[in-house]
Order: sequence, then C-alpha cells, then structure tokens
Amino acid sequence: MLKSVTSKPFHSSALQKLVIKALFIALHVALCSLSVNLGNMVVSFSGLPVILAGLFFGPLGGAEVGFLGSFINQVIKYGITPTTILWTLPALSLGFLVGLYTKYHHYHLNRYQLTGIILFSSLLGTVLNTFSMYVDSKLFHYYSYAYVFGALLFRFLSAIIRSLIYVSVVYPIVKRLNHFQHYVTLE
Repeated sequence: MLKSVTSKPFHSSALQKLVIKALFIALHVALCSLSVNLGNMVVSFSGLPVILAGLFFGPLGGAEVGFLGSFINQVIKYGITPTTILWTLPALSLGFLVGLYTKYHHYHLNRYQLTGIILFSSLLGTVLNTFSMYVDSKLFHYYSYAYVFGALLFRFLSAIIRSLIYVSVVYPIVKRLNHFQHYVTLE
C-alpha cells in the first residue's frame, strides 16, 4: 500500500505559530551559514525548515519563513543591496509552492506527490537563483556567461539530489510528529 502524508493547518494559538515560524526562520539562517560556497554554486540544506513551514502552515506561512529567513541571511552576509529581494525569491517560492500544493490537496500527500512538489520547487529555485545571479552580475558589472551559466547543469543536479534528501528527511519528521500532534497524519 502506498504510504501518504497528510498535514492539516497548524491548529494552535497565534503565539505558538509565531514561535514555531521564528524557530524555522532561525534554523533557515543557521543552515545558510553552514552552506558550502563553490563560487557560482552553493550547496545548502536551508530549504528544510521552509518545506516544513509550507507543510504545516500552508502557502503564506511557507513563503513567510522562506522570505524572512533568506532576507535575514542576505542582510547578514551582504547587507541590503538593490538585488536583496531577488535573492529571497527561491526560498519564498519553495515555501509558497509546497504550502500551496499541500493545501490544494487538502493537506494529504503521498510520498510521490511530496517528492514531486519538493523537486519542482527546488528546480524552480535553481532557475530563480540563476536569474538573480544574472541580474546581480549585470547590475554590479561582474557578468560572464561562464560564471552565471557555466555550472547550471551541476546546480540542477544538486537541486535534484537535495530534493531527494529533503524528502528522506521530511517524510519521517512528519510521520513522527503525528504521534504528538494531530495536525499531520500518515496513512
């Protein structure tokens, strides 16, 4: 039988939601600081709390965690620049799309649907990162085709591998949390 993951909107007080979202944002920033920078490619698992926020809080909660976590990370690392908002789009879209897809399916996803939406969102994030890199490099005069697009295949491959890792981590977390709270259920 195909196992499925079901999450329901997080039913708790506004303060509890705020605290959990703040923890997800802090975890996102912490995981960004542990990322490996390979020049024109960054390997990071900072999307994990954004995905969880999308599953638990829906599209707006996922987008909120993705945007604020990325914004704080950008400000810490680079300050506020004309392209700061562009660099937040990949995480924002990851949280929003995972949350939207989950909500659309009434918070009931099987493992294949979970894998599909995380994979799609991660690949879109790679496209948005490449777009941000292109705009940033043109605006600040460091553009070269090799720098912006040279590692694109490796960035897509990294997104696919990272997505599979996310699913292998998220699925058991959601399953385990169901034993403590009934906002997430596995069948």
